[in-house]
Amino acid sequence: MTAALLLAEPEPTIRGYLERQLQSDGFHVLHATFGGEALALAERTRPDLVLCSELELCARLREGEPGRTWNRNVPVIVLGPAGADAVDRVRAFQRGADDYLHRPVVYDELVARIRAVLRRVAPPAPSRIEVGELTVDPPARVVTVRGQAVHLAGKEFELLAALAADPHRVFTKDELLRDVWGYRSFTRTRTLDSHVSRLRSKLEREPGDRFVVNVWGVGYKLVD
Repeated sequence: MTAALLLAEPEPTIRGYLERQLQSDGFHVLHATFGGEALALAERTRPDLVLCSELELCARLREGEPGRTWNRNVPVIVLGPAGADAVDRVRAFQRGADDYLHRPVVYDELVARIRAVLRRVAPPAPSRIEVGELTVDPPARVVTVRGQAVHLAGKEFELLAALAADPHRVFTKDELLRDVWGYRSFTRTRTLDSHVSRLRSKLEREPGDRFVVNVWGVGYKLVD
């Protein structure tokens, strides 16, 4: 699964360079030029990691704000100013940073730090997921409802596995399009909705079954 990085960098030359290089290394990069834009993107897309140059943004991500729903535990790497010292690093960690680099940034080191942080926070992959009467076995790509096998197409299974990873959490449409289909930009498409419709028709065998719940205006979750 492609990791999504939110790059909050006001300087256009640095932002453009890092975005190009990170995309070349297989990351999905979202960019913002100021804190408010970055917070809106963090809430909308739920990135896997944030790169930022503002300690205030790091603190706001950690503290949260009333009515806002971004992931307060998202990993954050702060890109500090040139000449930063130990005091600057300590302040960044006090505000919730997971790692800290000062400028000029050595790109290879940055990528190594990003991958190390992502490995550290990644949850162990479950070998078998049971949600009520539904069982999903990702390694075997087997799905059953009340012990009866359900045959799913490739993207249908990947969509179900993504939702089953956290069955009560609401996944935004942008997240699912990014993680299941690899969309790099968020455009209007019926791809997700049509797959959800087919997935429901295959999973819901009895009148009481209700899987892949639509949360209006946000996205989908597997069960209520």
